Amino acid sequence: MQSDGGLVPAAELSGLHAILSGPAGGVVGFARTSYDLDTQVPVIGFDMGGTSTDVSRYDGQFDHIFETTTAGIPIQAPQLNVNTIAAGGGSILAWRDSLMAVGPESASSHPGPACYRKGGPLTVTDANLALGRLIPEHFPSVFGPNEDEPLDTEIVLAKFKELTKVINRDTGKSLAWYEVADGFLQVANSAMCGPIRSLTEGRGHDAAKHHLASFGGAGGQHACAIAEALGIRRVLIHRYSSILSAYGIGLADIVHEEERPCAKVYSESNKHVIEADLEKLSQTAQNHSSMERFSCVEGHKYLSMRYDGSETAMMIAVNDGADAKQAFVDAHHQQFGFTPVNRDIIIDSIRVRAVGKNLFGAERPESLKDIQNISKAPAPSPASTKRVYFNTLGWVEAPVYLLPSLSSGATILGPALVVDNTQTIVISPKCTATATKDILILEIGSETKSVSATVIDPVQLSVFRHRFYGIAEQMGRVLQNVSVSANIKERLDFSCAIFSPDGSLVANAPHVPAMIGSMGFAVKSQIERWKGKLRDGDALLSNSPAFGGVHLPDLTVITPVFDAQGKDIIFWTASRGHHADVGGILPGSMPPSSKNLWEEGALFESFLLVRDGQFAEGELQHILCDEPAKYPGSSGSRCFQDNVTDIKAQTAANYCGIRLVRQLIKEYTMDVVQMYMQAIQDSAELATRNLFKSIAKRFNSTQVSAVDYMDDGTPIQLQVSINEENGSSTFDFTGTGPEVYGNWNAPMAITNAAVIFALRCMVSSDIPLNHGCMAPITLKIPPSSLLSPSPTAAVCAGNVLTSQRLVDVIFKAFRVCAASQGCMNNFTFGIDGGDENSFGYYETIAGGSGAGPSWNGTSGVHTNMTNTRITDPESLERRYPVVLRKFMFREGSAGDGEYRGGEGVVRDVEFRVPMQASILSERRSFAPYGMAGGQDGGRGRNIWVRGKEGKTVMVGGKGSVPVDAGDRMVIETPGGGGYGRVGGQKGVDESVAKASDFEFLGVACGSVGVARELAEQV
Repeated sequence: MQSDGGLVPAAELSGLHAILSGPAGGVVGFARTSYDLDTQVPVIGFDMGGTSTDVSRYDGQFDHIFETTTAGIPIQAPQLNVNTIAAGGGSILAWRDSLMAVGPESASSHPGPACYRKGGPLTVTDANLALGRLIPEHFPSVFGPNEDEPLDTEIVLAKFKELTKVINRDTGKSLAWYEVADGFLQVANSAMCGPIRSLTEGRGHDAAKHHLASFGGAGGQHACAIAEALGIRRVLIHRYSSILSAYGIGLADIVHEEERPCAKVYSESNKHVIEADLEKLSQTAQNHSSMERFSCVEGHKYLSMRYDGSETAMMIAVNDGADAKQAFVDAHHQQFGFTPVNRDIIIDSIRVRAVGKNLFGAERPESLKDIQNISKAPAPSPASTKRVYFNTLGWVEAPVYLLPSLSSGATILGPALVVDNTQTIVISPKCTATATKDILILEIGSETKSVSATVIDPVQLSVFRHRFYGIAEQMGRVLQNVSVSANIKERLDFSCAIFSPDGSLVANAPHVPAMIGSMGFAVKSQIERWKGKLRDGDALLSNSPAFGGVHLPDLTVITPVFDAQGKDIIFWTASRGHHADVGGILPGSMPPSSKNLWEEGALFESFLLVRDGQFAEGELQHILCDEPAKYPGSSGSRCFQDNVTDIKAQTAANYCGIRLVRQLIKEYTMDVVQMYMQAIQDSAELATRNLFKSIAKRFNSTQVSAVDYMDDGTPIQLQVSINEENGSSTFDFTGTGPEVYGNWNAPMAITNAAVIFALRCMVSSDIPLNHGCMAPITLKIPPSSLLSPSPTAAVCAGNVLTSQRLVDVIFKAFRVCAASQGCMNNFTFGIDGGDENSFGYYETIAGGSGAGPSWNGTSGVHTNMTNTRITDPESLERRYPVVLRKFMFREGSAGDGEYRGGEGVVRDVEFRVPMQASILSERRSFAPYGMAGGQDGGRGRNIWVRGKEGKTVMVGGKGSVPVDAGDRMVIETPGGGGYGRVGGQKGVDESVAKASDFEFLGVACGSVGVARELAEQV
């Protein structure tokens, strides 16, 4: 069995293609047994096992992806789009900082859940057992040290009662242990719904218009709740659901694939050539030896298609004379919400999948649409009853039915349990189950949500945390999908968040930290300026440092969320993206030599971008293109069309957030949502106060301080004073140097972002990053300083250099870890001129991270205030006139110590035509510091290699040079500092941080996992 859902002869199987063979079997299993060819209702696969949950989707065709990451290893091979969620039966239940947490840690099979009698922690399985959703008598006696004992219910109840005491003590509540156990199940269900929404709604599909195929050992206990939360009205559970992955392997077809590169424009002149190549490749695939045993072999043909200028390719089926171009346009619009104008369609590759049909698997289930015609009959007498807890009914005596005893047409009203030797299915109240020959069909009734709008429930607090986070994450998916620039679509240099009516950060997805912590300043500035003047549907655009911006390429779109009457603003949504060029004196809008703000591009203080449904493109073009060009030596935007499309993508992302906020309000009421909006911030505030109390105790002092120096010698000085009674603190940057005659001045929003990020790193538990983190903190920033520059000062490097050095100083003060590279290594190049040949490109380059008291640093990684992705070499060379000569670790740049820092990298770029190349960087003079006796990391270097002679010129930390064809720029980034006395070090490649015994490692990283992983790579 291969990861792509097909069988191959054993002699042809390779590990590369079989890593996800088990989950792939599950997809084949539910696709063959739960998808109805008559109704063609798409199906969501929900495979919940002991360690994790896999989700997938089937709409009549298998959804393949071709590049993903498994256990940190990039895999380039066809595989089904399966996404693993860190929530399974073994996911550990914990209470952290007033929030219920489910996973990501897992008890696995050993020691397993507490009920396994091996000293394990409380898990989802234990919650189901405690609430009566599992029946010990239907489990074999294979538990305990000798594997001969039944499940242990008593230890589970004891642990839940103990945990309930802690929760009641912390919250002042009087919850019963069963309410706590049920609360953890609600949190687990909420966590599992998020990735399902991303897999469906994030790709343009309505989750409610699907069926849910539930399988896996734990799926049946959660299926009704998951379906209800997603608005799905029908759940399909096969009689073999607990072993459906194995069953699916038996239903899979024999396959053989052939793929060839194409690199042609899809046009009338090339169409016949492409079709001929496809036919030839199809014959090759169908004539493969593995197909010889089949009298009839199907050849499925595909084209990997993308728009010119985009690196997002889609695999389009072109069988039976289908119009490939129209199919691609439709699929692109379905997923991304727009159709580019005047762009060629490129065929990257052609692919053929030869399929030898499995006759056993070809037998389809009886038509699901005929369920109403089945002669329904009462269910047989229950085999027994079981006391089960449901939050809408309390404890009830639920009938227990044996699955083999249910004949076709037997109908069961919930609440009830259905069991056999391998599974337990929970039928919730107001749900109905009807048996067919092979499938148990659950019709989902709707429960009325009753959530208090006056009393904070710790269960709902944890649920709302997932819901708010999910809104911001969906906003990010829309922004990435609709955008076109490499900077936003591929490097993911953007952030999305939702804010309270006063502009306080409520929730964000794991996007760029420098943006997340500073966007609130921009929102608050617009609130003051537009108070009482905005209407429903309006959108604002701003990038001014005086109005909460950080540097001019970071454009922020801000949108108010009005109440149902269109009178009061109840939330704000905002998205910020780094645009590759917004004008200025050099391509990329990050000029190393800028001294004044006007040199860095277009300035938007408060621009009304959308009103009455009209997008102000004309005025936008004037500010982006005409205004910057008025200054001497300055140009307007060099990529205006990309600017416009990406700004529209940001606007679309905000409107997505508005729709989801309103949906949440419709589900829970306005008062409830706003109450939990504040409660989420209060939770983060509590965690921050507890952090400061623990720091004061650990240091036996209420004062910590540090100073470090920018490469020009400007000091950043910090003194932190802690009130150990209430956990408040003052961050005093008095002593920091004055505003510089350069561009690494940092507006105040940057300091706020650095502090909130550093605190989030120091808090051990997984708290939400929001305004609550800053509530106990007073910032003192001297006026007219590096951290509070004048309105006209140049600032483009403050967000990318000074922000990193700020985090270093904060970590140094609290002795958290050695310094990381302290820089984003901002590299830009391009051609000026204002014609079709002009362009600007921008990237940030990774380096080494600092070591800590129990870990080595990481090599070649972005740290602290950015987590953006580097452009793929193929994309870089295809889109721009450059050649990437080298991209590798920089050996010898790591700081030595008991724990070693990470290595920096070497990035060597050759230019094929004359252009301007620029670099903005730090840590070229002052090395990344070591800590506790560890050595400093290596300083960075920027080298201009000129012509065939190879003459080398040091560019310095901040410089711009006119390169000729054949010239190269070699950027050597800093390494991370070491930690601890040199001697006895663990080795840079050795993992020395003691991993948790319960660490979760997801297996299937499909399209949802890839997007989230890229966003979280800090």
